[in-house]
Amino acid sequence: MKKEITVKLNDKSKSGIAAGYPLITKDSIEDISALKEEGTLIKLTDKQGRFVAKGYYGNQNKGIGWVLSRSEAEEIDQEFIERRLIEAMRRRRDFFNNPDTTAFRLFNGEGDGFGGLIIDYYDGYFLVSWYSEGVYSFKEQLVAALHNVAEFKGIYEKKRFDTKGQYIEDDDFVAGERGEFPLIVKENGVNFAIYLNDGAMTGIFLDQREVRQAIKEKYAKGKTILNTFSYTGAFSVAAAIGGADKTTSVDLAKRSNAKTIEQFSVNGIDYESQDILVMDVFNYFKYAKRKELKFDVVILDPPSFARSKKYTFSTSKDYTNLMKEAIAITEDRGVIVASTNSASFGMKKFKGFIDRAFTDLGKKYTIVEEFSLPPDFRVDPKFSEGNYLKVLFVKLG
Repeated sequence: MKKEITVKLNDKSKSGIAAGYPLITKDSIEDISALKEEGTLIKLTDKQGRFVAKGYYGNQNKGIGWVLSRSEAEEIDQEFIERRLIEAMRRRRDFFNNPDTTAFRLFNGEGDGFGGLIIDYYDGYFLVSWYSEGVYSFKEQLVAALHNVAEFKGIYEKKRFDTKGQYIEDDDFVAGERGEFPLIVKENGVNFAIYLNDGAMTGIFLDQREVRQAIKEKYAKGKTILNTFSYTGAFSVAAAIGGADKTTSVDLAKRSNAKTIEQFSVNGIDYESQDILVMDVFNYFKYAKRKELKFDVVILDPPSFARSKKYTFSTSKDYTNLMKEAIAITEDRGVIVASTNSASFGMKKFKGFIDRAFTDLGKKYTIVEEFSLPPDFRVDPKFSEGNYLKVLFVKLG
C-alpha cells in the first residue's frame, strides 16, 4: 500500500485542477515542504479541507506530480492501472490490427490518464518510459498490470529522470523474453531498424509517422530532398521509397552515418546512391550556398536545444534564422518541412517564426499542410502543452 498524504491547493490553482487540469506544480501547493518522498500519493483539497483530486508526487521538468483521479473513493492501485491500460488499448485497436504499421504509442501519459508514464509498442514489445522517480515507484504494479491485461513478447524500459533530465544508463530489459536487435518494425509499409536496449533513443521518432507518410506519398517523387538534423535518416528513407531522385541527410552525430545506412539497407535501398553527411547543419548551409546547391524539399526538424563547437541552437530564439538558411537553398516553388517538438510555445507562435523569416527576406510563401501529434499520441484537452508537435509544409513563392 502506497503512502498517502493530504496537501492543500491554493485558491488560484484549485479551480483549474477541479476543472480537469492534470499537472500539479510547485505554485499550486500551499505547503510544499509536506512533500518529501517521490511516489507518495497526494490527496488534494481546498483550503477548507474539501476534496478536489488525488494524484502522486514526482518531480519532472513540467511540474511536481500529476492528478490521477477526481473521485475520492477511487483507489490508486494495480487495478486502477489495469483500467487505464485496457482503455488505452481499446483506443488503439485499429493500430493493433494494422499489419503495415507495427510500431505506435500505446499509452501517452496524461492523455491516457497517468502523467509521466509513456508506453510504446514495437511489434510485440513494450517500451516503458518513466519521467520521474515518482512514477517509477509504480513499476511493480505496472508490470503486473501488463501481464494481466496485455499480450506481449517482452518489456523494456527507459529511465528519464535524473537531476539533469538526462537518460539513466541501465539494463533496459524488464520482463518476458529479450528481443533480438535490430528489431525490424513497419510504419505504413516502410521498414525501420529499432533498438530497445541501446541508450535513450530507439532509432525512430514515432510522433512523425503522418509527416513521413505525407513526404512519401505527396512530396518526394522526382524531387531532391535535404534532410537536416537527420538522426537515423527516417525522413530520407520515406522520401527515397516515395520516388525521390536523391536524398541528402545531414547530422552532426557520428553514429548517424551507420544508423542511416542501416535504415536504407533494411528497405533494400542502395545507400551509396544517397548522400549521408556527418557535419554541422549550419556549416552545411554555408557549403550549399557556396556550391550554389538548391533542393526541391528541405526538412527542418531540429532538437529544441542543441550545441556544437561553433553554434548553440534554441528553437524559441533561433528558428527564424534557421528558416532563412533553408529558404536560401530551396528551389522556387519548393517546399520546406518546418518542424519543432518544443512544448514551450504553440502553433500560432511557430507560424510567427516562419512568417518573420519570409518577411525579412521579402519573399512570399504558402502553408500547404500542417500536422500535430497523430491519434495514438492522445492529448488531454485540458492540457494543451501536451500537444507539443508542430509541423508546417511551407511552399515558396
